[in-house]
Formats: sequence, structure tokens, C-alpha cells
Amino acid sequence: MAGGPLDFWINWASQIGVLVSLGCQIILHLSANVRRWSGSFLPRVPLWLAYQLADTTATYAAGQLLYSSSTPQDHQLVAFWAPFLLLHLGGPDNITAYALEDNKFWGRHLLSFLVQVAGATYVFYKHIVGGEIFFTLAATLVLVVGVAKYFERTCALRSANFSSLQSSFKAQARDKHHKHFYIEHQDWYNDLEDELVLQRAHSLFHICKRGIVDSVVEVDPDGPTEVESQEKEIIRGLRGNPEQMWRVMEMELSLMYDILYTKAGVIHSMVGYCIRVMSPLAIATSIVLFQLSGKDSYSQLDVDITYTLLGGALVLEMKSLLGALGSSWALAFLCSTRWDWLRHSVLCTGRWHQVRRSVISFRRSWPGKIIMKGSSREWSGTMGQHNMLRFRAGQVDPMSRRLGNLFKMLRLGEQWDRRYYSCTVVVPENVMKCAQKVGIWVSRGDINTMGVLRHNWGESAPANRIYPGLYKKLEEYHGVDFHESVICWHIATDLILAKEEKEKEHFAADKHVQTVRALSNYMMFLLVNRPYMLPGLPHNWLYKQTCTNLDKICDDYDLVGSLGDSLWTVLKKLLGLHHHRVLESSGLEKKLADDILELRKGHTGSGSETPRLLYARNIANIILDSEVVDDKVRLLLDLWVDFLAYAANRCIRESHAQKLSTGGELVTIVWLILEHLRYLKEDPNQQHGHGESTRQYERKLEITALIDYALTAAEITASSILGH
Repeated sequence: MAGGPLDFWINWASQIGVLVSLGCQIILHLSANVRRWSGSFLPRVPLWLAYQLADTTATYAAGQLLYSSSTPQDHQLVAFWAPFLLLHLGGPDNITAYALEDNKFWGRHLLSFLVQVAGATYVFYKHIVGGEIFFTLAATLVLVVGVAKYFERTCALRSANFSSLQSSFKAQARDKHHKHFYIEHQDWYNDLEDELVLQRAHSLFHICKRGIVDSVVEVDPDGPTEVESQEKEIIRGLRGNPEQMWRVMEMELSLMYDILYTKAGVIHSMVGYCIRVMSPLAIATSIVLFQLSGKDSYSQLDVDITYTLLGGALVLEMKSLLGALGSSWALAFLCSTRWDWLRHSVLCTGRWHQVRRSVISFRRSWPGKIIMKGSSREWSGTMGQHNMLRFRAGQVDPMSRRLGNLFKMLRLGEQWDRRYYSCTVVVPENVMKCAQKVGIWVSRGDINTMGVLRHNWGESAPANRIYPGLYKKLEEYHGVDFHESVICWHIATDLILAKEEKEKEHFAADKHVQTVRALSNYMMFLLVNRPYMLPGLPHNWLYKQTCTNLDKICDDYDLVGSLGDSLWTVLKKLLGLHHHRVLESSGLEKKLADDILELRKGHTGSGSETPRLLYARNIANIILDSEVVDDKVRLLLDLWVDFLAYAANRCIRESHAQKLSTGGELVTIVWLILEHLRYLKEDPNQQHGHGESTRQYERKLEITALIDYALTAAEITASSILGH
């Protein structure tokens, strides 16, 4: 009895292995796109498991085929499964790398490819060659397809490596087909606005691609070409329409996701399309040949498994073919191809557009929404939130303290703090509008030829030009490091808002106050949970010391919480079962803020070695006591938008690329907007639409930004008056 399970595994390991491998491929095909729109961990668990098990299972099953204990008659059929495992190792088109680091190890993947192909060829030669002609031909076709798809995946990993992307820009000139791509075919989608936005994203995609790998922008000594001039006109027009520009940036980042994490870089070439056309034909032919071959000597179960593998391969290959032909990448390929006959027969006749419309219609139907969930080009639309005062005030809550101590005993204290005291929210509409207008608020003169902002953080906020005296007083509290400034201004923002809320009725409900709070908490979330997304060296010790100082104040001023959250609330926060709204101040936070503002001189909580709380209190007192600042909320809003722009622009490009695999970040889209502004460096006297020069156009945008500033300030002031 003890040997029963072992004997079962020995006899059926090959069958179980190939079926599990096929199951992993199906999961990858259906769930790979969940990473585009979900930053939460739970929806990505099945995808992560399937990705980790897919190669391991296929490799193990291939090894089992070499030592299968099946009868000689059955062994020939079992050997037929080896080419299918190569096909599985090739993986689906919509995922090649799970993390950006996978692309760096393409050489290791190439070695694995050579070993697996050698093993499959040995099994093919030993057990299939010399057998029945129909069976041998069927196995040969599947083997050729498997080798082609597996090698294609290796090429996709290599082409998505940053060094390869940089080399590709040196080897080829800038694409010259954007004019035709954008103008000639947009009338096909007059009723599909997203398609027009996607076409614009394709026409400007080289900017995102160059920016993400930090490639040098070559300047034509003879002046800008017609295509380059048209690109600048498109960017200039988008800059005047922030909402439209934001959508184009989202599309461009989704295209960048395709290049880095899928096979898009190798699919949309003549070789890639040929593989996709031939693969379903080869698999269908194999099914017919296998049907014609003699199967009487084989086990019926093995025959059924073989039909399952053939049917599954045919369905998945047909899905890949239709997905490739209906992709917007196909339009870019057809517009740039040198074969005029192909462009005329497929594109100019409208055949491709009919296929594209069919794909879009299917995605909008209820079966398509289930099968192709998350396949649209969208990002997560969420932002993280972490509030330091809430975090430390939560430590005095009995329930939180007990659970925190439990996790610390398990040496999971930091994971507990990050999961429980941080949350994810849907980006509020007002935050989105502020981020969208970064392209207007930031002048071209603020960006140097390397695409880097000239000013330091907090220096270019419009409020600084309106209140120059106040800016001089606050200049010394910006800190020498970006992380230090975020901590100081984050706490100072909470102190100011808490003081204002005590004096003004309905203050917390104001949308601009919520915008300030959301941006402040977001920058703090990045500092705590995504330090690699911020410029400068992370100073974890500085953050921890500030937390220690806050704990000292909580103890000295005897902050006491309620019974705390219920167990179900705790689990929801830990697992991220839903998105919370923007963090609002609780009673404990307000009390802690009051205590910091009233902190007596020399209190040990101020931290003589790391006086960040003292700096934050001084900032808050200067702004609160200032008689020239009528609109403190607007001042804070300008400052945090400037912090956001600086962080986005100075973030390491690889970090932006890394976060695309988990739904993307708000700062990444802001970075791409600024990257496009870099391309507007040109003759200031050049004429644009309506006969206006670049100087005139820039001046118009600056006036628009100042008008927007004045209107928002008036709106906040009016809401404050009405609040009384």
C-alpha cells in the first residue's frame, strides 16, 4: 500500500506533466493582461503561479519522456508529446517576462533552448523516425512549430533587454511613416475615438521608447524633417489639451509594456507574421495526419491526451494569429513596410480595418469582456497612500499594537507596517486634473537638452512667483535631500490642514484639500514602499528615526485610541480586497498634530540629531502665521504638484519600466509628459498654427496656466468663505 502512490506517479508522470503544462499555457493566455490594469497582488496570484510552473513543468515532463516506463507501442505515442512541450516552452504571445529582470537573463534562456531542443530531437529520432509515415509527418510539423515558437521567445527576451533597445536606435533611423500612419487612415475610426488616440500614441511612441532606455536623441544638422515637424505639431496640440495628452501617454506606456513584457517586438515583423500564419496550418495538418495514422496499438487514454494537446495547440495558435492580425501594431507594420503591394492589398483596400473592427466589436461583447478581460490599453488608475501621523497614531491603538507585535515576533514587522498602514485608492478626479496640467505648468525653459528639470524641487511652484518673500523664508527647510524634504513637508502639510480644519467649517470636505492630502500621502507612500521611484538615495534610517520621535510624543502626551479595527477590517486592509478612499484625518491624528504644533522647546521628541519634526513645525508655523498668504491650500497644492513633477522627471528610467508590469504608477505618466516637452526645443521664431511664433504660443500657455491658478484660488477662497 505504501508503494501505491509512487507506482502511480511512475506510471502516469508523463501524462500528468503534459496536461499540467497545457493548463499553465491556458492560464497564461487568459490572465496575462491582468497586469496592465491591476496593481493588487491577489488578481495576479494565478498568473504568477502559472508563469513559475510553466517552464518547470514542461522541462520536467520532457525529462520524463526520456525515461518513460510505457510499453514500446505506447512509447512512440508518448514521444510525440515532446514537440508539444517545446511549443509550451515558447509561451503565449501576451507574456514573455514576468519581471523586467527576466529580459536580462536571455542568455540563460538561450542555453535552455539549446538543451531542450537537443533532448526533444533525441526523443524524436529514437522513437518516431522510421515509424509510420503519417505519424512521423505529424510529429515533424509539431516539432518545427515548437522550435520556431521557443526560439522566438528567446529572441523576444533579448530584444526587450535595455542594451538591445539602445542598440536598435543606433542601427536604424527614426521611423518616417508617421505622416501616413496618422493622416491617411484616421477616417476609418471616426466613431472610435480610442483608436485615433492609439494611432497618435503609435506615431509618437519612439519618444517613449528612447526615453525609457535613455537613448541619445540625434539632431539632423540640416534641420528638422517634415515628419519631425509634424510630430512637434502633434505634441504642441496635445499640450494645449491636457486630458487628450494624458490618454495618449497612457497608450504609449501600454505599447512600452508590449515591448518589454510580451512578444510584440518580434511578432510584428515579416518573420513573426509568417510563423503565426503557418503554425495553425501546421497544427491542423498534424491533426489530420494523426487521424489517418494507425492508433490501434496505443492506449486509448494516451490517444485522448494527444487529441487534447493537438486541439489545445490549434485553439491557442488561432488565438495568437487573430490577436496579431487585429493588433494596432499590425497597422504600424503595414504603414512602414517596404512592400507596397502588401500595404495596398491589405491596408488600402480596407481588409485590415475590417479585421480590427471585428476584434474591437468582440471585445465589447459580453463573451469578449470575459475572455479578454483587461486586454484594453489601460493602466491601474490607482495611487498608493501612506500617512505618517496615522501610521504612528495607529501604534497606540490596542488591536493594531497587538497584531503589530505578533508580526514583529515572526520577523514580518516591516511587511505588516507597509500592508496595514498603506492603502491603494482610485486616483481622484482632481488629482488627475492636476497631474494632467503638468505639461502646461512646466515651461520648455525648465527642461534642459537632456530632458532634466533645471530647478530643484519646490522652486518652480507658481506660488513662489506670487509670494517671493515667503519662499525665501521656507527655502532653508527644503532639505538637502529629496527624501528628507518629502518627510518634512508631508508632516507640515498635515499640521497646516489640521489647524485650518479647526478654524474653518466643512474644510476637510473641500476637494482641493483632499487633493493636497492625496498628493502628500502619495509621495510618502513612494518613499516608504517604492523608494526606487524617487530621486536620491533612500534614507530608511531617517524615516525610522522620525517615527521614533513621533512615538515619543505619543507616549509623553498620552495619546489613547479606541478598541481599533475589527478582525475583518484588518484582513481587508492586509489583502487589499478593495480600494479605499483618500485617507482622511482621524481624531488621533488631529490630536497628534495639535501636540506637535504645541511641542515645547527642547522636547526629546523633536530629535536633536534628526530634527525633522522641528523643521515640519517651523514650516507649518511660517505658513500659518503668514499674512500675505490668503490661500494656504493652493500654496500646498502647487508645491506637491512640483514635488510630483520633480520625482517623475528624476526617477531612474528602469524603475518606470519595472512598474509597468504591476499596473503602472502616476509618476510614470507625468514623466512621459515631460519627456515629450523635451522635443519642443526649436527656433523660437518658428511659425505655428494661426501664424503665431513659438514665443507667442508659449506665452499663451503661460497665461492659460496663470488663469487656471487664479480661478482655482478663487474657487478655494469662495468655498472657505461659504464654509463659515
